[in-house]
Amino acid sequence: MLEPEDKARLDALTKRIEAAKGAKEPASRGAEHHSTAQLGWRMVTELVSGLLIGFGIGYGLDAVFGTIPIFLVVFTLLGFVAGVRVMLRSAKELQAGPPGGPGNEGT
Repeated sequence: MLEPEDKARLDALTKRIEAAKGAKEPASRGAEHHSTAQLGWRMVTELVSGLLIGFGIGYGLDAVFGTIPIFLVVFTLLGFVAGVRVMLRSAKELQAGPPGGPGNEGT
């Protein structure tokens, strides 16, 4: 059997252990990490899709008109520029903060 003073020491030790466990547990970053990763993949997808669409249009026009790959080069570059512009817009969204957060009430 535990004596009253041993019981009090055991309770104090249990509280200290629980406090230490609570302090060592990392804050929940799962949602933030997934949100950032999702935005990163979105930006990569936007760039690649711009390139592919430009490539497809340029290749199609070159095939229809039977020209040298001038349309292919021009539209691939235009697709790249469009992809970069959309990526920059996404980065601006990220800097503005989460939807409904400060500075984002009207969007």
